[in-house]
Amino acid sequence: MPDLFPGFAVRDLDTPGARVHAVVGGSGPALLLLHGYPQTHAIWHRLAGPLAQRYTVVAADLRGYGDSGKPETTPDHAPYAKRAMARDLVDAMGLLGFETFHVVGHDRGGRVGHRLAVDHAARVRTLTVLDIAPTLAMYEQTDLAFASAYYHWFFLIQPAPLPERMIGADPDLFLREKLRGSSQGHWIFDERALAEYLRCFRDPRTIHASCEDYRAAATIDLDHDRADRAAGRRVTCPLLALWGARGTVHRCFRPVDEWRLVCEAEVAGGPLPCGHYLPEEVPDLVLAELLPFLARAEARGR
Repeated sequence: MPDLFPGFAVRDLDTPGARVHAVVGGSGPALLLLHGYPQTHAIWHRLAGPLAQRYTVVAADLRGYGDSGKPETTPDHAPYAKRAMARDLVDAMGLLGFETFHVVGHDRGGRVGHRLAVDHAARVRTLTVLDIAPTLAMYEQTDLAFASAYYHWFFLIQPAPLPERMIGADPDLFLREKLRGSSQGHWIFDERALAEYLRCFRDPRTIHASCEDYRAAATIDLDHDRADRAAGRRVTCPLLALWGARGTVHRCFRPVDEWRLVCEAEVAGGPLPCGHYLPEEVPDLVLAELLPFLARAEARGR
């Protein structure tokens, strides 16, 4: 693996659910970074160093992605529910000695972060979500504009092995075109990070597991979200939402408004001048919003 995280230690953490592969560096309060589709923890390579000057940074591969474990699935897709992914990460952070921690999640990682903050409220100090609105809101408000831009949401949930076989015919092409489309045609990716994405995504197990992630999102995850809504369970920690002003989330949703519907505490944030991949496109602007947000929470004892 290229040295995208100089000074960080590589850790493979054997939790009861799945092995969690991560890099760990820095000192101070714990900060967990979670990537999205179709990437790995390498998406954080432009942010991890600056964040490690103030925090102990843990950048992890989600279950099914990168070098983390890829458990067998079940007909209800429960092994790839965000609840299962969240449990892995709570256990992994415990193995590292962190009872509480801040969470920053991009894309799928933000959805896992949402579930972490609901299911493990006592463990999550703050939640930052990058370029997403809540999953249930996005599905309930789907229209032609959203479905056209996020076609993969509806392609990847088709029954196995259709999407797996189609992607597996040329995984490099699929990944490159997915990255290019979601960054609005701007190729901003470090070639070392791209090599990591390609290495991991070429594995048929990753392709299948990532499809299962999306199948879970369209089924069991929505059941969990609806149960939360019916029971009045909401995010109780401060939340920061940032998204790309040139992206689909900005065009189709009102992220801050949607997050306020599922949160009890402060919700802040707004758009940044970029597409979908905020940590790689505008890392300095993300830091300019994230660091003061975390500092305010620290000052309040969060």
